Amino acid sequence: MRRTFLTAAVVLLATITASAQLRINDNNPKSKLYMAEMAITNLYVDSVDEGKLVEDAIRGMLEKLDPHSSYSTPAEVKSMTESLEGSFEGIGVQFNMMEDTLVVIQTISNGPSEKVGIIPGDRIVAVNDTAIAGVKMSKEEIMKRLRGPKGTKVNLKIVRLGIKDDLPFTVVRDKIPVYSLDASYIIRPRVGYIRIGNFGATTHEEFLKALGKLQEKGIDHLIIDLQDNGGGYLQAAVMVANELLNDGDMIVYTEGRAAPRKEYHADGGKSPYKGGLTILVNEFSASASEILAGAVQDHDRGTIVGRRSFGKGLVQRPIEFADGSMIRLTIAHYFTPSGRCIQKPYTKGGQKDYAKDIDNRLKHGELTSADSIHFADSLRFQTLRLHRTVYGGGGIMPDEFVPLDTTKYTKFHRQLAAKSVIINANLKYIDNNRKALKKKYPTFEEFNANYEVPKSLIDTVIAKGAEMDVKPTDDAELATTLPYLSLQLKALVARDLWDMNEYFQVMNETNDIVTKAIETIK
Repeated sequence: MRRTFLTAAVVLLATITASAQLRINDNNPKSKLYMAEMAITNLYVDSVDEGKLVEDAIRGMLEKLDPHSSYSTPAEVKSMTESLEGSFEGIGVQFNMMEDTLVVIQTISNGPSEKVGIIPGDRIVAVNDTAIAGVKMSKEEIMKRLRGPKGTKVNLKIVRLGIKDDLPFTVVRDKIPVYSLDASYIIRPRVGYIRIGNFGATTHEEFLKALGKLQEKGIDHLIIDLQDNGGGYLQAAVMVANELLNDGDMIVYTEGRAAPRKEYHADGGKSPYKGGLTILVNEFSASASEILAGAVQDHDRGTIVGRRSFGKGLVQRPIEFADGSMIRLTIAHYFTPSGRCIQKPYTKGGQKDYAKDIDNRLKHGELTSADSIHFADSLRFQTLRLHRTVYGGGGIMPDEFVPLDTTKYTKFHRQLAAKSVIINANLKYIDNNRKALKKKYPTFEEFNANYEVPKSLIDTVIAKGAEMDVKPTDDAELATTLPYLSLQLKALVARDLWDMNEYFQVMNETNDIVTKAIETIK
């Protein structure tokens, strides 16, 4: 075969007349692919980007497989890895863009920026003598300039309200933690709440820390919120499940054509929790989230509340290339302890139809009525202790179904959110009122009990929407929109004054799935 490759290469690189015909006499598929790429690169009438040509070929092959095998560029791999690995290296600020200017929303506690005196509300206008304000620089480019290896220095020029001159700061970059737990607090007397945003490298450690604090406060029931959790590392879900199940209980097993069966069992955990348990899921809870929910359901360890989960029962293996790009190739199915594969049906190469599944569920009434959800008898399984009927082949069906309230989110509200009207109005409001709000509400408890969104802020949102031709169809739609809009604005103010933990404390009080979970516990 090597001689064939060399011979073909010589032919391809030779001078070929317009009428010449090239034939490759090797039937090996890999030879065919290799020679096709070489022919296009060397003979095609116009110049081509060889790297992109190869990337397109890889994507083309993967698109004919399952919906979850994928190719990622080096930049995409870096972004994806940072969110799961639990840290990146930078200056340690949360920021947003307001009229082409970077505004600091929060500084990471004890992080590099906080240490040198940067505060919320500061505007970073230059990085290493390069202006980043008022020059229409992309958010990605700004982040690229702010991030860098740990220990390196970056010079910042900052504008601070009330200070006439620009302020110079030199920040030494450091590792900045990325948390996978969004919130953890006492949601009702003796009931703890933990929301897991994704399953990353530090999820288990974060979970144990949060659970320990809740147990110190005397909880006897725990709600784990996996709504909108798209998954992450299988091992991270296994480690969390290990703290909830009995020693020896199976958590999940995987098996594929070339991947032998591998079982994961609980071993007692580091800090096992034996109290009451409720898991929250919705149509966007996927992969590792479904591993945890499926294990809890199959062992009758707790109650699953919400809507049928996404249905991703495939395991991907990362295959890295020298340039930092990566293929995530599906190598196995995973199965819950009862033997269920919860992967929803798909057609190889049918990614477009697969992507429409959630929309189809809404059209068919599956998000609003449990009676609209049908499983084949062949997918029937039984839980391992109480022998309740559960189903595979399409996500985790909750024990307590919560219909989607389609009236809560009006078209007017969705358009305001899509065009960033709400977030930008909130950003300006916080920027102008941060000190006054912190003085009036020194604690979140005081804020949550007494703060009401001012009418002026609501009016600003509606007026800005109108400027962008986003208007309610009638007074009824406006009236329906206002309660949820006010709640969202209050939650955003809480987030910017404190953190995501406080954001969810506000939002959860009207979250139908959370409310149903609390009712079920009572």
